Amino acid sequence: MAALLQCQSPPGIGCSSIFLARPRVRQCLAAASHAPHLLVHANGGSRTTGRSSPSLKNAGNATGLSRRRRRDLRVVAEASAAAGKIVTPASRGGVSVSDVLWPSAGAFLAMAVLGKMDQMVAFKGVSLTIAPLGAVCCVLFSAPDSPAAKKYNMFVAQIGCALFGVLALSLFGPGWLARGAALSACIAFMTITGAKHPPAASLPLLFIDGPKFHNLQLWYALFPGAAGCIILCLIQEVVIYLKKNFKF
Repeated sequence: MAALLQCQSPPGIGCSSIFLARPRVRQCLAAASHAPHLLVHANGGSRTTGRSSPSLKNAGNATGLSRRRRRDLRVVAEASAAAGKIVTPASRGGVSVSDVLWPSAGAFLAMAVLGKMDQMVAFKGVSLTIAPLGAVCCVLFSAPDSPAAKKYNMFVAQIGCALFGVLALSLFGPGWLARGAALSACIAFMTITGAKHPPAASLPLLFIDGPKFHNLQLWYALFPGAAGCIILCLIQEVVIYLKKNFKF
């Protein structure tokens, strides 16, 4: 009597569901050996062939890679958030009129005050309205939280870099050698002390190429750079107060 087997397989294998002849059973089993998953029921029992389709393996690998990539992206995003986000006008919801008006008004007031003081010291042939202080205005009023706007960084760099200008001129005289030596010394000084204030690096060049400052000698370390910064810091406090209390 022929064995009764039931073969369940995915569509396309080409065998019927119930076989009554042994040759036909062998044909079905041979065809089923190439199927991804085959479940054979014999006498009420069951077992699986244990073979998997390459397409299913590839799909599993792709799913695993996708999950790992998403996990990596999430880790990078969390690390970026922990390190601090870059604040842009778009991320803050735009720029208000007061954010533009008060820093600009502060810069105008600073130049007006320095210009008035220039008239007071004009008889000595010096000036407080110098290019480095224009850069200081930009830092103090538009980026008051930046490292360059910190009081320690500003005054240490202003005094130190001005002294390097005086020293370079006394050693090498006016020319490219004095400029190069003074500027390289300023960068080394700001790096060692941690007083990063880029506008101060122009003070030595101003002294070396400005004969009207040569008579100041060591006083150049305090005037006009450091003295001008004191005035700008006072105006900065007014600008910050206006920005916090008068928004529109």
